[in-house]
Amino acid sequence: MRIAVTGGSGKLGRTVVRELRAAGNEVTNLDATGERGPGFVRVDLTDYGQTLDALLGVDDSHAGFDAVVHLAAIPAPGMTSNVATFQNNILASYNVMTGAIRAGIRNIVYASSETVLGLPFETPPPYIPVDEEYPARPESTYSLVKHLEEQMAIELVRWNPDLKIIALRFSNVMNPEDYTEFPSFDSDASLRKWNLWGYIDGRDGAQAVQRALELEFTGFDRFIIAAADTVMTRPNAELVAEVFPDVPVTRDLGENETMLSIGKARRVLGFDPQHSWRD
Repeated sequence: MRIAVTGGSGKLGRTVVRELRAAGNEVTNLDATGERGPGFVRVDLTDYGQTLDALLGVDDSHAGFDAVVHLAAIPAPGMTSNVATFQNNILASYNVMTGAIRAGIRNIVYASSETVLGLPFETPPPYIPVDEEYPARPESTYSLVKHLEEQMAIELVRWNPDLKIIALRFSNVMNPEDYTEFPSFDSDASLRKWNLWGYIDGRDGAQAVQRALELEFTGFDRFIIAAADTVMTRPNAELVAEVFPDVPVTRDLGENETMLSIGKARRVLGFDPQHSWRD
């Protein structure tokens, strides 16, 4: 496929661009920052004119796309003021999604977030493991935008019955160099309780993107994307008993199995995480 990846210069974006290219796709990075050269177009995604123009084609750089992977965003709460986060992220997502539709692109995959599940879980989750079945519970402006993006996608596919939009609720993205810190988490269960001790290896995040792009489907759907295990060596039953003693547990949690349920992603997308910090 000819694929536009917005935010391809970011932590997850770099891996997604690399892995999509390795799979034989023609990939162009649309971002506000990055190294000038083939496969990169500098775009301010909060400017609709620039966004639409870049999606339609840029001189000899590219002549349009079959699909869009939208990863560009201020990537976490607290990095900028709340209003700056809101304005940048919601406007960029609107511009990319509606620009793609205007450009005739009907295959959109984008980065939602585990934060819509209720992170940082100062209010405990309704049950463990968490999944896609309960309503969004945004607890920050960043998360609120992610929830609103999902609602926007629902309406866009209603307006355009031939359109596919898939939201990937990525867990905390990690690269191999980040794993040296993981053994220190065991000393205090509260250090990583904010996302039920979850993470996603960037390479498996890229796999989820590829699977979502290949899914033959119209409409909107959302999937939690996490590693198959937690960041801890301490057993799940011990962690939950210590930190969330009153939260219902809906099934056996396994020794170190992720508590961010990836069952739906496995079943529908064929997502199969291959990488663990334990390796």
